[in-house]
This record gives sequence, structure tokens and C-alpha cells, in this order.
Amino acid sequence: MRALVISGGGSKGAFAGGVAQYLIEEQKHKYDLFIGTSTGSLLVSHLALNQVETIKQIYTSVTQDDIFDSCPFIIKKKKELETIGINHFNVLRNILKGRKTFGESHSLKRLIINSFSEEAFAELKNSARDVVVTVSNLSLNQVEYKSINDFEYEEFCEWIWISCNYTPFMTLVKKNGCEYADGGLGSMVPIEEAIKRGATHVDAVILQTEVTQLNRMPSLNAFSLLTNMFAFMLDRIESQNIRIGKFVATNHEAIIDFYYTPTVLTTNSLIFDKEKMTKWWSSGFDYAKYKNQKTSPLEMTT
Repeated sequence: MRALVISGGGSKGAFAGGVAQYLIEEQKHKYDLFIGTSTGSLLVSHLALNQVETIKQIYTSVTQDDIFDSCPFIIKKKKELETIGINHFNVLRNILKGRKTFGESHSLKRLIINSFSEEAFAELKNSARDVVVTVSNLSLNQVEYKSINDFEYEEFCEWIWISCNYTPFMTLVKKNGCEYADGGLGSMVPIEEAIKRGATHVDAVILQTEVTQLNRMPSLNAFSLLTNMFAFMLDRIESQNIRIGKFVATNHEAIIDFYYTPTVLTTNSLIFDKEKMTKWWSSGFDYAKYKNQKTSPLEMTT
């Protein structure tokens, strides 16, 4: 049983899309299980349906307005360096309305519904392929994995959306009496879950470099401090997920092929730049091609 696992990473998901396109279209990998966290959750349904061009079009044309209906920050650019400043008006408006987050991301939910039709959902649900998204249950302090086989169309679309909601910048969702947020807060790289569900060969796309290549710039304001803090915590969660995944794979005699980003793509994955994301998709495709061409002679001798 082969699984494709895609980590969280916001706008860096474009790189994962390029990697997946190469593995599916060029390597002809047939996956039984697709499991994603956050941006990975946005990708997996279309990839499972082999709708690569559809999801590529979304990732290479998406803007901030497609994600946020109330964006809590503004993007500042100075000497090719992008930073975020506080959008005081939107943040204050959210606070006055009694909302629990600085921004709202209902636009993303609409984008998911508009791009993933009910017919596509039915086709996927009736297939032998399983699609799973990761969410964090803040009320019960646990990670939950939501399979397409367990839900109807609207509810599964909502779980995809919840998996991507990077609180406190995006919507906090109350569902079934619990508060839910981005799956990456609990499991950035759900390799362990893929193996628990029977995967014997996992292709894992990690939207981070394998070796730390980054010294973060000093925080400029409260929001940049928050994003730096979250990035630090998520990096630690990601490293832990990978170590656990390797351990579980060894015990279950499973194989993991890792696809890390070869360079640092961005220091703020909440910034959605169409031009950059188009380049990242192409670089993901090229990197997967390079990696497979590089390893194929070794595989042939084993």
C-alpha cells in the first residue's frame, strides 16, 4: 500500500504540488492513501482525482483575497524582503465584533467548495483511494484525522478548511462542541498515521529544508513575533513527527522517501504571491525529477 503524505506549509504548498505532479504523472506512482496537513489537505483531494492541472491553476493564481475575508496584516516589501505589519483596522474590527481571532478566512472555505465539486467528491468517495486530512482539536487537546469515507460533501469540505486555519490569524471553528484549528499545531507531517492505516511505502513531502538554513530576522512588531514563535514551534513539531515516523516505519518494515525543499522558500508562508508560487511549483517538479534520476541507478543495483 503506497501513501502520499504532504506536510503543512501555507503558500509553500505550491512546491509540494510540483513534487506530486512529477511522482504521479512521470513516475506513475499509484497511491492508495493521500494524507495531508494544512496546505497538504488542500492538495490531496485533487491529487487523488489526478486533477493536477486544476490544483496547479489554483496554487499559481491564488491571492490574499482568496484566503482572507478579513486579513489581519499588511505586507511590506523593502529591498526584496517581505515582512508583515498589523492591519489595525481589521484587527480592531474583529475584536469589537467579539471574534476570537485577528483575522477571518471564510474566503478560503468558499474557494475549497468552488474548486472541489460535489461530483468530484462522489467520484473520489466511491473509489478505492482514501483521502485524509489532519485537524487539531483544541478543546480535547488531541489531533484528529478525518477520512473522506466518514463524511458527506459539505462536512468534508469544512474539515479541509479547518485543517488550514492557522489561528490566531485565521478562523477558529467551533464544531461538535469543540474548538478546531490548523492540523499543523499537532501533526505537521502525519507519516505515523499513514503507516497506522496500512501504508508500506510512503512518499513524504516536507515543506522545509532537511538541515536548518535560516537565521530569522528580528521581530518588527507583535505579529512578526507571533509568526516567528509559531514557526519555531511548528519546526519542532515537524522534526518530532519525522523522527517518530522513521521509528514507526522501521518497526513496520515500511519505506519512506523524503522530499524536502532544497532551499528556504519563504520566511512567511502566510504571504501568497502568485509569481513566487508559480516558480515554487516548477522547482518542486524539477527537484523531484532530479532526486529520482539521482537515486535510480542505486535502486537498480539493490
